[in-house]
Amino acid sequence: MDFVTSPTGGTRIAYRVTAATTPTVTAAPPALLVHGTALSQAIWRGFGYLRELAADRPVVTVDLRGHGRSDKPRGIHDYAMQHFVDDVIALLDHLGLDRVHYAGYSLGGRLGFSLAAEHPQRLASFASIAGAPGTGSGVFDRVFFPDSIAALERGGVELFLEEWAAASGHDIDPATRGAFLANDAAALAAYMRAAEQAERVEDAAIAALPMPVLLVAGTRDRPRLTAAEHVRALLPEARLLLVEGADHGSTPRRPEVAPALREFFAAVDAAAASA
Repeated sequence: MDFVTSPTGGTRIAYRVTAATTPTVTAAPPALLVHGTALSQAIWRGFGYLRELAADRPVVTVDLRGHGRSDKPRGIHDYAMQHFVDDVIALLDHLGLDRVHYAGYSLGGRLGFSLAAEHPQRLASFASIAGAPGTGSGVFDRVFFPDSIAALERGGVELFLEEWAAASGHDIDPATRGAFLANDAAALAAYMRAAEQAERVEDAAIAALPMPVLLVAGTRDRPRLTAAEHVRALLPEARLLLVEGADHGSTPRRPEVAPALREFFAAVDAAAASA
């Protein structure tokens, strides 16, 4: 694990670079994979994305501020979306990467919309996996359970997991439980509070995105499916992959998603080479 210091508050951001396994294609733009809320870069190895994507190109994974091994400030102001954008740009600059293929799940997808709108020249392509251009008030109550942020603030991650399991009617799987327990409850709650107050990326900015876009949404993840369909209406040339029967949590785990991402990046590279 390596670290870069963000210009925003001196926050240390953890990242890892996985080399391409096929040396003849290492000239292709690297992929940058960005995880979702309360998770870390470890999901990309666990879900098979590193094995799939590193066959063609280097892959950069990152722990967003407040997550994984990155610093975990506890102020709501520390989690403004602009800070996440600045962290990613600092990482790309640190690695000397002019452009990357960007893929983000959930929070990572939402960050991707902001990054694509503000720094379009840095993205060779953008893939949103169960992401949306904004969240809005009450989003975590809908994703997890009512008063989920208050549970974090009142009793930490253990209480959060207990109430989540009760609300869902089944035990939280060990991998998800382990990922959540790695979080600092106060930092995670601060991030969630900030996320619900954040402004969405405007339609005009989305319609102006110049890079190829892939939208991945589960058919049982109604809010993100609606968001993907809305973005597709703004960007008719964007590709839309519907993951049948998948909800928000299972969408990135489905076996067809990582190969679709690899094919999308390869198609973008081929089109750029022939232009």
